[in-house]
Amino acid sequence: MITLNNITKSFGSLQVLNGIDLTIDKGEVVSIVGPSGAGKTTLLQIMGTLDRADSGKVIIEGTDVALLGQNELARFRGKNIGFVFQFHQLLPELTALENVMIPALIAHTKRKLAEERARELLTYMGLQDRADHKPSELSGGEKQRVAVARALINRPAVVLADEPSGSLDSQNKRELHQLFFRLRDEMGITFVIVTHDEELAALTDRTIRLRDGQVEGDNATEITADIQHQTESDL
Repeated sequence: MITLNNITKSFGSLQVLNGIDLTIDKGEVVSIVGPSGAGKTTLLQIMGTLDRADSGKVIIEGTDVALLGQNELARFRGKNIGFVFQFHQLLPELTALENVMIPALIAHTKRKLAEERARELLTYMGLQDRADHKPSELSGGEKQRVAVARALINRPAVVLADEPSGSLDSQNKRELHQLFFRLRDEMGITFVIVTHDEELAALTDRTIRLRDGQVEGDNATEITADIQHQTESDL
C-alpha cells in the first residue's frame, strides 16, 4: 500500500533522512519510534505528501506521488490520506460536527452527505451528544476523537498520526489506542503512528526504529529473520 524507496531529505547542511526503504502493507498498524531528531516526523510528512523528498520514490496505492502536480497531489492526499496530530488542530470557532465535515467539504462533497457522514462518525466515536459543542467545551480525549473522525471523513486508505496520544492522560491514551485497532479491524484502515509511547509501540503490528535518519530496526524483519534462522537450524 505504501512503498518508500531510498528516501533522502536535507534541510540545509543537515541530513535528516538518509536512504529510507520501507513498505507498509494494507491493514497494518505500524509505529515509528526513535530519539528526537531521528527524522520520524519528517518521514511521516513525506509519506503523507505534505513534503517532498530530495530523492527516492514514494508510492501510495500504486501511485508515484512525485509524478503528480500540486492540484492533483492535493486531491490525491484528500482522498487517500487522513491525518491526526498531537494537539488535535480543531478550529475553535466551529462545532465538533463542523470540524469533522471540513475535509469532505474541501473535497466538494455535498453538504448534506458530508453532515450525514460526520454524524455517523461522531456516533461511532461515542460523541453523538457532543456534535454541537465547540472544542473549548470538550475534554482532551473528546477533542482527539473528533480529530480522528475528521481524519476518516473522506474514507482514506491510510491514517498517519503524529504523537496522537502525547497530550492525553493515561485513561484517554488507552482508549485512543484501542480505537485505532478497532478502526483497523472494523474498517480495514492502515495506521502509521509516530510515537514516543513505548506502550503503544509494543501493541502495534510492527515497530520501525529510526536513528540518525536511517532505519535501525524493523521488528517484522527481525521476526522473519528469527523464523528463517530457526528453520535453517532444524534442517
